[in-house]
Amino acid sequence: MQVLSEGQRLKHDQYGLGEVTASDTERTSIEFDDHGAKLFVTTLMQAELIGEPPPKRTKVRRRRKAKAKVPQANVVAAPPLQKPPVPRPTVKRRVTPVAQSRSGRRRSSR
Repeated sequence: MQVLSEGQRLKHDQYGLGEVTASDTERTSIEFDDHGAKLFVTTLMQAELIGEPPPKRTKVRRRRKAKAKVPQANVVAAPPLQKPPVPRPTVKRRVTPVAQSRSGRRRSSR
């Protein structure tokens, strides 16, 4: 079977009536009325074509509306807003007392 055009109607022996949704040299996708979408290998697919392929739709090109240019007044841009600095929280450090010996020398506590 050859590559089918999109929108072409056909009749399959097992799935019944359907419409081609996509087709290339390898795969053909068909949306069947009663069985949903199915994917076939194009060269192995056997189906009976019903009627002529639908005419290709031509896309209608629409013109864009012209935007009206609004005259801009001489406006001076304001400087960007700056956030005030956030004060850092003070960290309270725990001070451990250093033990002194009887001689008055400091010794480290372990």
